[in-house]
Amino acid sequence: QVTWVESGGGSVQAGGSLTLSCTASAFTLNRVCVGWFRQAPGKEREGVAAILTRSGWIYYADSVKGRFTISKDNAKNTLYLQMNSLKPEDTAMYYCAAGCTVVSGEIGAQQHTDYGQGTQVTVSA
Repeated sequence: QVTWVESGGGSVQAGGSLTLSCTASAFTLNRVCVGWFRQAPGKEREGVAAILTRSGWIYYADSVKGRFTISKDNAKNTLYLQMNSLKPEDTAMYYCAAGCTVVSGEIGAQQHTDYGQGTQVTVSA
């Protein structure tokens, strides 16, 4: 059982910024793939950003490239998602995750992917 502590969600106007953070054990955050997913009402959960921890390679969904930045602080066992230039379509529940995959640049989940409890991000026009 993975214990996550997520924070940083909230409500902002379009164009604003938020930073999400997620703290877990060192073991969890050193899994091969860690990242962020989001799920909007009525939509499937989608991968937003991921880090392949062995190589350090970083991937983003096309919809957030140039606006979102994922980072990891190993000393604090914390994963971050800096979100700038937010749009109403970014409104969703955001989940940190460990055990994700990246195939042909697409961020996905596996059967054993572990998710945080989620934090709501709401962007108003």
